[in-house]
Amino acid sequence: MDVYDLIVIGGGINGAGIARDAAGRGLSVLLCEKDDLAAHTSSASTKLIHGGLRYLEYYEFGLVRKALQEREVLLKAAPHIMWPLRFVMPHDKNQRPEWMIRCGLFLYDHLARREILPASETIRFDTHPAGQPLKSNFQRGFVYSDGWVQDARLVVLNVMDAAENGATILTRTACTQAKRVDEHWQCTLRDENGTEQQVLARALVNAGGPWVESLIKDTLGLPSSKSIRLVKGSHIIVKKLFDHPYAYIFQNPDKRIIFAIPYEQEFTLIGTTDVEYLGDPAQVAIDDQEIHYLCEMSNRYFHSQIGPQDVLSTYSGVRPLLDDSAASASSVTRDYALETDLHGAPLLSVFGGKITTFRKLAEEAVDKLAPLLGNHKSSWTAESPLPGGDMPQANAAAFLQKLQQRHPWLPASLAHRWVYTYGTRCNKIIAHATSLAELGEEVLPSLYEAELRYLVRAEWAKRSEDILWRRTKLKLHLPENATEVLDAWLQHQAKKQIELADVS
Repeated sequence: MDVYDLIVIGGGINGAGIARDAAGRGLSVLLCEKDDLAAHTSSASTKLIHGGLRYLEYYEFGLVRKALQEREVLLKAAPHIMWPLRFVMPHDKNQRPEWMIRCGLFLYDHLARREILPASETIRFDTHPAGQPLKSNFQRGFVYSDGWVQDARLVVLNVMDAAENGATILTRTACTQAKRVDEHWQCTLRDENGTEQQVLARALVNAGGPWVESLIKDTLGLPSSKSIRLVKGSHIIVKKLFDHPYAYIFQNPDKRIIFAIPYEQEFTLIGTTDVEYLGDPAQVAIDDQEIHYLCEMSNRYFHSQIGPQDVLSTYSGVRPLLDDSAASASSVTRDYALETDLHGAPLLSVFGGKITTFRKLAEEAVDKLAPLLGNHKSSWTAESPLPGGDMPQANAAAFLQKLQQRHPWLPASLAHRWVYTYGTRCNKIIAHATSLAELGEEVLPSLYEAELRYLVRAEWAKRSEDILWRRTKLKLHLPENATEVLDAWLQHQAKKQIELADVS
């Protein structure tokens, strides 16, 4: 029976970050995830690296400061999948007064040190490009800085780094039972084919996200002193409503906010909702009321009016927020808590959190566990780039330019997509190729065998949805039959692997 220092249950952003940090400190780590990496909450965010401007209203200054500090750490670590974004907030005279917003933005600018992100400013919409798509009753507004991230890729890159530091990664493998035996946790793992194995760990991390409580009670058979509150956040994707690089943050009459963000060159992403959720987190989906709500809020600000018929795609996620007995879903804290159970082999459970603070959460988690396992190595992730982010001066644009000079045969659009998806790791896709033909079959438009083989080999992609929705967002750009075509290719490749294994 294999023995690890640490088993991490959960392949979302928190589990991925903890596995990465722990493996980098020299602990032997196994991460298991019952579905694909980032299959649930961590691929269904608004995709922001942000301090959380609206949390200032709830006096969560500590959380906002922690998140603001992390923005630039992350932007430097992965410039290929995240970048600065300027947000425009139109001023509505019927809502918060201008002086109050100015004070909030002043705090936002100064709660943490900034090196990359510019400060906020006041703008007039008759002279600013962000004013053109807005209705004429919005005449002034504010601009501030935050960041944007490819959320599912952030998870994958953390897991890649964990694996490259020696971690064992098992996707589509559930932990069905775990119990303390002597000084270890004995865990039963079951893969998607029903094959079971038992492994031992000196410590266990429960990073189950929406399933954190059920793992404690049902899988581990233990009580929990904390609980989570499931809040559904839904988004819609429409054809782009504006043609400039700014995003918008809209304050609504119900005091909630939504974002409208440039997305995948051709689209606008609008969200999110905040709705209490009591169902199965694996079955979460947007409902008609949410679609109407997001369209209505968009229409309140933009000239271009949209309705349900204009929605091209949607996604929903369940945020497992730390239950603080807040009156409304939108006011529930986005902070996190780490619960440790030391009655035998250590158990650490993660409650709550947000994608921006995942690295700090992971650092704190491993700081708690590592000394219990005899490991006293210091934290390391704040200064270390994620896979693909090791570019000179963290400059993705300069790296793209050099890549195109080295490989002039690569179409500009493909080179751009690869750099802003894989960073320096796109060199592993290109390998020794000197022409498009040497990248293999073009399985789908601009999706070549070389990229697919890389995703299967290096990023644990097994199904079309892993590739088209999580490792990339190509599904938005491809024909309707893309899923069927890619699934057929993947099944053919799997069959070939089985045949080769039988021969050997």
